[in-house]
Amino acid sequence: MIEVSIEEAGYDKNRPIINNIHFSIKRGEMIGLIGENGAGKSTTIKAILGLLPYFKGKTEFANLTPNFAYIPEQPIYYEYLTLWEHIELLASVKNLKREIWEKEATYLLTSFRMEGVKHHYLSNFSKGMKQKVMLMLSILTHPDCYIIDEPFVGLDPRAISEFLKVLKIEKQRGAAILICTHVLDTAEKICDRFLILSKGKLVVEGTLSYIQENCKLIDGSLLDCFDLLLEGEIL
Repeated sequence: MIEVSIEEAGYDKNRPIINNIHFSIKRGEMIGLIGENGAGKSTTIKAILGLLPYFKGKTEFANLTPNFAYIPEQPIYYEYLTLWEHIELLASVKNLKREIWEKEATYLLTSFRMEGVKHHYLSNFSKGMKQKVMLMLSILTHPDCYIIDEPFVGLDPRAISEFLKVLKIEKQRGAAILICTHVLDTAEKICDRFLILSKGKLVVEGTLSYIQENCKLIDGSLLDCFDLLLEGEIL
């Protein structure tokens, strides 16, 4: 579905932030992108999306016109549009059939407990509520690929549970998912493979069992392995 090959990238050609990051994501696969603050996770996402001033490498999608959804850590919205108007605008831009998107939108509003505020302006929402809107809008388009940056920040437990259920359904549909998160216990349960970044480089790629084997922590959690990697005992 996606082939990513980053030789180097950043905001200044003379000072690249990330180097030698190469990976792929298959259909129906969820990849966890993890690393400490400043490791280069968000920069990697921006490189994939083509949002960096300097990028040496390439990103290839299976489709010539890739259909992907990007869910940023900081919600982006139109201040003077209501939640329902955001949904209507998206449906219009994507040319979705009204009888289909209305039914799905109603289901999502109910699932995320947002039906009571669908005619309210997003400028009055909490960050968690805005994040729910970003999730709902991305799900509504059923993209081939999701690129998600810290989706659990600000979400209540029920919203997290509902989001994880939807991601499972989207995986089964064949969507490729790249999810960047610091919530390692959740990532351990839902991701098929992991990309661990440190100081702008990809240091480990593989399944949890592969990472455990390399860290010599057969029964260790992802957090245990991550701590050992950052301590420099493996790198």
